[in-house]
Amino acid sequence: MEELRITSWKRFGHDRLYANLADGTAVAWLDRRSGEVTIVEPKYRQAALDALAPHMHGPSTTKPGLPAAPQLPPLSPEFDLASNAPGTALRDRLNKSGPTLAERTLAWLMRRPSPMQSWRTGLAGEKRVGSELNRLTRQGWHVLHAVPLPRDVDVDHLLIGPGGVFSINTKNHQGKAIWVGDDMIRVNRGKPQPYAIKSRAEAKRVQRVLETYSGFAVPVQPVLVFVGVSELNVVATQLAVRVYREREVSALGPLSGVLDQSQVQHVYGVARDRRAWLDA
Repeated sequence: MEELRITSWKRFGHDRLYANLADGTAVAWLDRRSGEVTIVEPKYRQAALDALAPHMHGPSTTKPGLPAAPQLPPLSPEFDLASNAPGTALRDRLNKSGPTLAERTLAWLMRRPSPMQSWRTGLAGEKRVGSELNRLTRQGWHVLHAVPLPRDVDVDHLLIGPGGVFSINTKNHQGKAIWVGDDMIRVNRGKPQPYAIKSRAEAKRVQRVLETYSGFAVPVQPVLVFVGVSELNVVATQLAVRVYREREVSALGPLSGVLDQSQVQHVYGVARDRRAWLDA
């Protein structure tokens, strides 16, 4: 039986010891607070318990972990999202259709930006943030743009690397002041916008997909990036979403200790496959 390696992991309020194969695949983990052992790969159950035993204090309980991960078919170019440029979904929308005359007239009467103008603004923001994120590839990160989800929506950007996975939502509010509370965000003191709530929901969606095809825990953190704003005032005390200006996303680069190299490559391989997201 292959010797297991024990690694420590502390994130998001958890304190765990993982029993991993030599390639970094987790077969079990010990919750150091509760003493509960989660078995991911049943065939390594006894080996994992033996490896974790010296770290247990008192009796422990075990429970099954994530089921064996299904395998995606070999990746072919038509399903590879790695070729997506920032804003691909918005660019396709602009190329294929625009607002009708009635929609443009209504937008003018209501003094609201037309859908097409909103798409152009969003595209410009995604391109700026995408350029900043692409710089992080020098530090061992992988970046995906415009990851398609069902019901004609997409994840603006995914950042995958040693510091985990970040689901990134871009908001382009040129020259405007942004106020960030725990759950709501205001633009120029306007009505509250549920950006943070939606970002958390998106991150959970991403996590479900990645863990389904990975067989190990894949922490996903939501990120909001504001482009071109005149002021960014974060007053939240319990905000579970990272908030940055576009140039500040470089702060993610040095993060590490969440995924090892083999896990990073596996998660990136799942995330770049369009078929993984069909039922997200």
